[in-house]
Amino acid sequence: MPRDLFQHIESNRFVLGDGAMGTMLQQMGLTTGGAPELWNVERPDIIKQIYQSYVDAGSQIIETNTFGGTRYRLKLHNLQDRVRELNYAGAALAREAAGDDVFVAGSMGPTGELMQPMGELTYEDAVDAFAEQAAALAEGGVDLFLIETMSDLNEVKAAVEGCQRVSDLPIATTMTFDTNYHTMMGVSPAQAVRELTAMGVKIIGANCGNGPDEIRRVVREMLAARPEGVYIYAQSNAGLPHYDHGHIHYDGTPEVMAELALELAGLGVDIIGACCGSTPEHIRAMNEALHTQPIPEIKLELPPEITPQPPSTPQRERRERRRGGRRRQRDKS
Repeated sequence: MPRDLFQHIESNRFVLGDGAMGTMLQQMGLTTGGAPELWNVERPDIIKQIYQSYVDAGSQIIETNTFGGTRYRLKLHNLQDRVRELNYAGAALAREAAGDDVFVAGSMGPTGELMQPMGELTYEDAVDAFAEQAAALAEGGVDLFLIETMSDLNEVKAAVEGCQRVSDLPIATTMTFDTNYHTMMGVSPAQAVRELTAMGVKIIGANCGNGPDEIRRVVREMLAARPEGVYIYAQSNAGLPHYDHGHIHYDGTPEVMAELALELAGLGVDIIGACCGSTPEHIRAMNEALHTQPIPEIKLELPPEITPQPPSTPQRERRERRRGGRRRQRDKS
């Protein structure tokens, strides 16, 4: 198992995540409407191959194939009684591929249910479901939990509480924002940072959405709103989806995502990955750019409604020294 996650983030200019799992599974033959998590036990060779392809591309964090691993999502496939089995298998396969040098993030997506008062799912039932999934992921060997692609802040909080109930592993959360820079349920980037920080979450970010342009604005707001000791995680889709003969294709090339990675690093994003439409080729291009090209100095220009955090705290000064040190090393290479 790798060393302490937060030490790793602090000692590096950036940490590179992985890309899409669903995109790769579709390329490997997963049919529309199929259960990706079932392949953890029925096609473990393919799942491990995908994990390994991201490790080989340079990912320092890989995600488990367990996005729909709660009892509620698995119920769509009549698999609700196999939560432990499928989540454990997905985590264990990732642990094998990651070895000792790569972190494994246990992927936890939405339940697909509306929470009260808009729906029928109670907060406590959601906590129980996420705790059940988190326990299996921890048993399988993950290094952290990644609660991702969320729109409802109450559901995120239930997932965080579920993880905290069964483990003391680090928790990362990413929400999905639309073109109005709010989630579908009206949550702003700054609100997400503020309320999740209050729960003890130290890694907060954005994923999916409508591509690079959207995530640029969202992470700026998060960077401006974050207090000391909180790290920002960004995973943009590979551009926008287009339908072609019944198949979805994304227009974000590896070169586009490499350019975005440099920009995010220049802004000060701590963990940089990719989401829908991305492949190991995108991650490889991002990794190469981040390690061979100069990382730009980008001033954090804030929207008028965002007030920056005070810049003179010791941890912020350490972060700036870390950024400068890594930049100087690259300028020499």
